[in-house]
Amino acid sequence: MAEARENAEAKEDEMRLTEAEIAVHWKEEEYYHPTPKFIGQANLTDPAVSERFSEKNFPECFREYADMLTWDKYWTTTLDTSNAPFWKWFVGGKLNVCYNCVDRNLGKYANKAAILWASEDENEPIVALTYQELYVQVNEMAAVLRDFCGLKTGDRVTVHMPMVPQLPVTMLACARLGIIHSVVFGGFSGEACGTRIEDSKSHILITMDGYYRSGKLLDHKAAADIAVKKAESEGHKVEKVLIWRRFRDKSATSTPLVEGRDYIVDDLLKKYRGVIVPPVSMPAEAPLFLMYTSGSTGKPKGCQHSTGGYLAYVTGTSKYIQDIHTTDIYWCMADIGWITGHSYIVYGPLALAATSVMYEGVPTFPDAGRVWRIAERLGVNIFHTSPTSIRMLRKLGPDEPKKYHYDFKSMTTVGEPIEPEAWLWYYHVVGRGKAAITDTWWQTENGGFLCSTKPAMDAMKPGSTGPPVPGIFPVVYDENGKELPPGAGKAGNICIRNPWPGLFQTIWGDPDRFVKQYYVKYNKDPKSKDWRDWPYFAGDGATWAKDGYVRILGRVDDVINVAGHRLGTKELESACLTVPEIAEAAVVPIVDPERGRVPEVYVALKPGIKASDEIAQRVTLAIETTIGKIARPRAVRIVPDMPKTRSGKIMRRVLASISNRMDYGDITTLSNPEVVEQIRVQVQGAGPVKTEKGPEDIRRFGETT
Repeated sequence: MAEARENAEAKEDEMRLTEAEIAVHWKEEEYYHPTPKFIGQANLTDPAVSERFSEKNFPECFREYADMLTWDKYWTTTLDTSNAPFWKWFVGGKLNVCYNCVDRNLGKYANKAAILWASEDENEPIVALTYQELYVQVNEMAAVLRDFCGLKTGDRVTVHMPMVPQLPVTMLACARLGIIHSVVFGGFSGEACGTRIEDSKSHILITMDGYYRSGKLLDHKAAADIAVKKAESEGHKVEKVLIWRRFRDKSATSTPLVEGRDYIVDDLLKKYRGVIVPPVSMPAEAPLFLMYTSGSTGKPKGCQHSTGGYLAYVTGTSKYIQDIHTTDIYWCMADIGWITGHSYIVYGPLALAATSVMYEGVPTFPDAGRVWRIAERLGVNIFHTSPTSIRMLRKLGPDEPKKYHYDFKSMTTVGEPIEPEAWLWYYHVVGRGKAAITDTWWQTENGGFLCSTKPAMDAMKPGSTGPPVPGIFPVVYDENGKELPPGAGKAGNICIRNPWPGLFQTIWGDPDRFVKQYYVKYNKDPKSKDWRDWPYFAGDGATWAKDGYVRILGRVDDVINVAGHRLGTKELESACLTVPEIAEAAVVPIVDPERGRVPEVYVALKPGIKASDEIAQRVTLAIETTIGKIARPRAVRIVPDMPKTRSGKIMRRVLASISNRMDYGDITTLSNPEVVEQIRVQVQGAGPVKTEKGPEDIRRFGETT
């Protein structure tokens, strides 16, 4: 016994970590390999790609991506580092993004579907927008923006729209004119939209009258009025609100138009029918769009993405990592209001002349088979979604995919780390054991993928995103800047040592914040113009295995420091999912007078399973077995559902606030706000809501970008 205790104490001593290091107990999973059939048709099978994109060939290696585009003027400098870390790519070059995504596809693919759109209402017909039709609609909308709104190159436009074909039409019309678009996720409130309008100084808001969500027709025009009012309260005036109609022959809103400000796009287009607007040739380093991301503190950040570098990167990664061919029917189930939708629904696939699928509504409405019915009907062969959606589909319909006849050659997961249990269901049940999986890691700021397996060349490993993609050189540092090499058995802060074309240019209007948040931490020389001195700090914890595969552990903030042991919440949640009855898990910190913080676990069960103390005990045992008694949760709460955002992400901040009896703040943007009070009563009992401010690390816990 004494020897066992000494061994345990020695093990605990080894776990005393620096601030950046996170304890890792996750076992390495077995490899899965792509099928010969997939390899035989893949875009990237040449082993020489590693040499071509090696560090000695940086930055010129990215010419390979840029050469996939059509340039009006070829560039003179591939990477300009003269104003580090404000990198400029393909300097001297000129091109138009809309031309590359639409016009140049007309020669071969004019009558091919560019966009296939499915309404949430299954009784509505599929809309097939060919490249020719897309060309006509984009030109007419560009004429409205130029001639009716008076917009010109460099102006900003805020777009607050749901998942409808008119959204990419609007974005491409902006890109045609060199107008900077700022797309706000349709599920965001009018107040959130108004804040972003004010920050970007947009004078034009483009929206829609209504759309379907969970079987209900929502009045979206009402949010536009709130957004305009919010912007005005912050000192900025919106001059015009352009409103697309959801239906051809009727209105989807009961909110009245404001005379002199609000205009129906469908009416305006009649005046510009058939008008052709020449694409404006833009410098490669000119801004293409702003994408706002919340972060954990402060006001939303407007990530400014470039024209040439961004389009080159999303085109190259769409071809090599997504394996998109012109013959593919590709469905990225993200929302265009997020960066994934910009890069891998609109710009990347269309630049490759692919067919991109869009879906208006909730993936589980009216039932958990809806996604698979769409895939079957449209012949989808590349499927792209988030771990959140995968867990939700697994929870509500674990056997549903077996009922439908679709044939995925590859599948992607994006947005957060995926637990091995969820990955295995995705592979075996959704992909039927034959679809290659690309588990991708990247961020809003990054433009495109940073880590992922090359689908025809690398083995897949559940829970690991894989090696860096071509041309990306990561490093994992501890808090003092010491490198933790592959196989070190420790986790730290993952950084990218080099710039890449998809990386955002700056934070709109706040260059100091850009440098401070992403570069100061590990900068070696603030006066240096050498990119090697400016590692990009991603803000995520990660470990790097001996085989070169990266495992992302989540945001550095989403770490619970238990008596000096920094435990990654994603690892604890993964342990919970090994209990067969568990569909979803969320781990949050709770204040403890002795150990500082301890984990508390929330779990939701699969349909038909009844809550019991026995299940809760097995969750605790799974955590202790996988990680150790140091991670033993204070409590396991079996809840009816998790509080989720409109995009399906679990709001861990709300759960942490409930556990710590704090004010959980604004929940109006949740898709299921009613569940919050149910959980609060379950945890705290009946009585008034507490309003303490609480510790900073818990107030911001679980905030995602």
